[in-house]
Amino acid sequence: MMSRKKQQGKLSPPLAEAVPEPSDQGTNALPAASAEAGSVVSENQPQSTPEASGGGSVEQSPELPRSAEASDPAEKVRSFPHSPGVYLMKDAVGRVLYVGKAKDLRHRVSSYFLKAAAEDPRTASLVREIRDVDYIQTDSEVDALLLEARLIKDIQPPYNRELKDDKTFPYLEIFIREDFPRVQFTREPKNRGTKLYGPFGSASGLRGAIQVLQKIFRFRTCTLDIREGDERWRWYRPCILFSIQQCSAPCNMRISKEEYRKGIRRLMRFLEGDKQRLLEEMRKEMAVASKELRFEEAARLRDEIRALETLDQRGELDTHVQPEVFHVDPRRGLMGLKKVLQLPQPPRTIEGIDIAHLAGTETVAALVQFIDGLPFKPGYKRYRIRTTQGGDDYGAIREVVFRRFHRLQEEGQPWPDLLLIDGGPGQLQAALQAFESLQLPPPLVLALAKREEVLYRIGQAEPLRLSRHSFALRLLQYVRDEAHRFAQHYHHILRRKSTLGE
Repeated sequence: MMSRKKQQGKLSPPLAEAVPEPSDQGTNALPAASAEAGSVVSENQPQSTPEASGGGSVEQSPELPRSAEASDPAEKVRSFPHSPGVYLMKDAVGRVLYVGKAKDLRHRVSSYFLKAAAEDPRTASLVREIRDVDYIQTDSEVDALLLEARLIKDIQPPYNRELKDDKTFPYLEIFIREDFPRVQFTREPKNRGTKLYGPFGSASGLRGAIQVLQKIFRFRTCTLDIREGDERWRWYRPCILFSIQQCSAPCNMRISKEEYRKGIRRLMRFLEGDKQRLLEEMRKEMAVASKELRFEEAARLRDEIRALETLDQRGELDTHVQPEVFHVDPRRGLMGLKKVLQLPQPPRTIEGIDIAHLAGTETVAALVQFIDGLPFKPGYKRYRIRTTQGGDDYGAIREVVFRRFHRLQEEGQPWPDLLLIDGGPGQLQAALQAFESLQLPPPLVLALAKREEVLYRIGQAEPLRLSRHSFALRLLQYVRDEAHRFAQHYHHILRRKSTLGE
């Protein structure tokens, strides 16, 4: 994958949009890219790959096979492994027609040779031309995602359709000129001052990969202007990502500039496909740190090495994915909340609570967490209501708010900047009663009433009415609706277990 620097100031050539995968009873492979690809499995001779346009050198991709004699590709696929990787569809002269990714190579690729794929107008043309297929096995879905992006850029297969504007594709962008470089998902890459990876064919796959990699390299994704030596940051409260060990909190001076940037350099090497050499160097660094009695540093390196070596055990990327289609631009929604609520800064962490029950039975609650305006699924929580019965929503809200903030207080965890309750003034009052029981001052608490879609605030008799087209309102509706969905899902699980006696 080329960085912008290697392209002498030009963006990468557009990443072809993948031909829709044939429907195959739920085989929605969301392969991930890996830094270290395996070898191409083929009985044919290697084919050289053209450099991507852009005027610079191209990082080396794995050698690709060339078909000499066309064998039956459908039969060949039966020998493919049930593991993550990238597959290459070829025509009769060995030209690569299409590059795709899969979490299960055999399952995914075999779906192209079913009757449905030959009849589907989205894949029929490709299927008619396929005379050979090869694969590159990878260690994990993350590895497959990155490798697919590099190969498509280098080869530019005809069936990975190019979009007219490559900026509509997602990129991973690292702000390398910052003292503590941030990493972000973007569709509008900057013209200078950043290192760009991509474009990627799967937005949801990239979002999931960023979350997985953040757990290993602990980089920041916020937009704070953090400068080395600025004492103001000494008193800044880190967000929830620090508490769950997903960020090293340079915003609170918990890590030096040198150490933070070392982690970013490791991330960049991983993204560029240098995983094995990176692991070797990290093992040497760990041994030196241990020998010099720097045990904390050695332990951190040990954990990073273990995480990189077990990427395939970190769950499917689907479990880390945040929704790609949002009700509102998150940034605009946060800035809108800052303005209408007259806050000193946008509420970075928002939590939403909703209650679900059926005729007063099996009452449950759900808590969802949004960071920077986006759902953060590791922060979602479910509660079975213990203290109330008979559909007492107020009592259920009191219990959930009490349990949530009592635990945060006991564990010394940061509170959300904004707590949103689904309901009206009664639900708002119930939440405040929980803080009274805890003898703690509440954070910013809002209640969003359905139908009228008005906001109830602490100490304000009249609700706040926002425009139906307000970005701030749309973001709050998104939080509320996500909490409702999550609560209903949990309630249905419990009802099914109760009904079926599971």
